[in-house]
Amino acid sequence: MKKILLSVMGLAMFSLAQAQEQDTVKKKTTSVIINADGVAINIGKKDSVVKKVVKYPKLDFDLTFEHFDIGLSKYHTGSDFSTPAGYGFLENETWKTSNVGFDLLELSLRFNPNFKIMLAAGLDWNHMRLKQNVTIKPENPVLAADVDTRTYEKNRFSSRYLRVPLYFEYRTAQNDKGKRATIVFGPEVGFLLNGKVKQISDENGKVKVKDDYNFEPFRYGANVRIGYGGAGVFFKYYMNDVFAKNQGPADYKNLNFGLTFGF
Repeated sequence: MKKILLSVMGLAMFSLAQAQEQDTVKKKTTSVIINADGVAINIGKKDSVVKKVVKYPKLDFDLTFEHFDIGLSKYHTGSDFSTPAGYGFLENETWKTSNVGFDLLELSLRFNPNFKIMLAAGLDWNHMRLKQNVTIKPENPVLAADVDTRTYEKNRFSSRYLRVPLYFEYRTAQNDKGKRATIVFGPEVGFLLNGKVKQISDENGKVKVKDDYNFEPFRYGANVRIGYGGAGVFFKYYMNDVFAKNQGPADYKNLNFGLTFGF
């Protein structure tokens, strides 16, 4: 970690030493010839390169919609991805247990056309699609569930967090198509907003109940995104447990991966 921080600081100092950079922008122009009678003759359009001077470092604060993640959510205890002992009711459907998230606010400091640091804020959901016909108990001191006689068409157990990531972004120069390759990585913390159970059955129709459901109120981890143009892939890993200490399975952690959009 110390070596990584020193490398980042060195890159930032090198970038600050460059007071300004020139960005190139393609622009459509029309060439004309004026003949002896004063008549303009259009001889076609062509691309020209315009130099635009931008001063660095550049600080921005924006309302945004970036890093829209949609993918799978996986839970594990160490190297074991099966349901933890004593918590069989957490058994879930692999392809319907998902993660969705996005950033809404961004404070960024760009050092040059290729490198910037961003502090962002957004929302992040984990949706666990339960296999068994159970109901997670709200307002319970520990994570527990009641077994139901009814059959659920949908039985989803979710958490919603305010996510606050710190990103380090490196992007290449634009190619002939105006696209770049980008890598974004850094730490992330999250603050629990609420948990929710959503069930659909023939007997009760659609039922939604919100509670904290013993989820960890503060989580921390890391993320990485690799993209080309406006799309790419992401990986997020949280280092503390999914549920609060002594309120759920111990050493039960979460990782997410999938597609991301908006760089």
